[in-house]
Amino acid sequence: MDEAQARDVLDAAGLGGAAATLLALGENAVFAAGDLVVKVGRADAALAERAAHELAVAHWLEQAGIPAVTAAEPKARLVAGHPVTLWNRLPDAVRPAGPEDLAGLLRLFHALPAPPFTLPPRNLLDGVERWLRLAGDSVDPADAAYLRARRDAYAGEVAALTPRLTPGPIHGDALTRNVHVGPDGPVLVDLETVSADLREHDLVVMALARDRYGLPADSYGAFVSAYGWDVREWDGCAVLRGARETASCAWVSQHAPANPKALAEFRRRVASLREGDTELRWHPF
Repeated sequence: MDEAQARDVLDAAGLGGAAATLLALGENAVFAAGDLVVKVGRADAALAERAAHELAVAHWLEQAGIPAVTAAEPKARLVAGHPVTLWNRLPDAVRPAGPEDLAGLLRLFHALPAPPFTLPPRNLLDGVERWLRLAGDSVDPADAAYLRARRDAYAGEVAALTPRLTPGPIHGDALTRNVHVGPDGPVLVDLETVSADLREHDLVVMALARDRYGLPADSYGAFVSAYGWDVREWDGCAVLRGARETASCAWVSQHAPANPKALAEFRRRVASLREGDTELRWHPF
């Protein structure tokens, strides 16, 4: 789904496709439209289920008093097969979110009991096949086969992990870009991947940001200090990291058909995995 297609969906939903401002284009197209933020998903049954899940999570977090984005409508709209969700637009950020902001929110999140509905497990590798299918012939079939084999190998290793922390609700994609710092403080956004699983999932994300995406060591240290534990001390860290790298590599592939930069980044990531280079810098995409 490209921007033009997403705007057509906005128009069909009566949400002013031409006037909306594109904020992000990834798994969803995200637009600002007046006092609303509108997320348009691909025409995919799995993404429609994910949209309903995200809305349920938002309501639960609001009731639990966790600072998070709130829904403007309780149910997703289905427009030409695309799930469309409406969110209350947050006030303008007063500053960029830092690792310590994320850590503070994760401490609150990880203290939550289970919600009154079932959260799925955080299977990092579930999307690999779909992303590679969307990439199609744009990527080398040998690279796609390599990622599928790597996915299968890591799936068993992840299932066998013994956690250090008590499992429970997690955000699932705990990055500073998913924290918005407004006048009332930090809030969590992007709730699609909220799950019930190893709490270590949320912490490995920042460890990988340090090792792969250039997060400075002192910034990672601020995250660890604010959370109270360094996941790199856990002997399962390398396994979760490897699974996340596999998923992150496959995720980029879906953009390769329309974006040469995505294809170049995909090839860069696959090459580093093949060569066992754990320090090659990856570029955020």
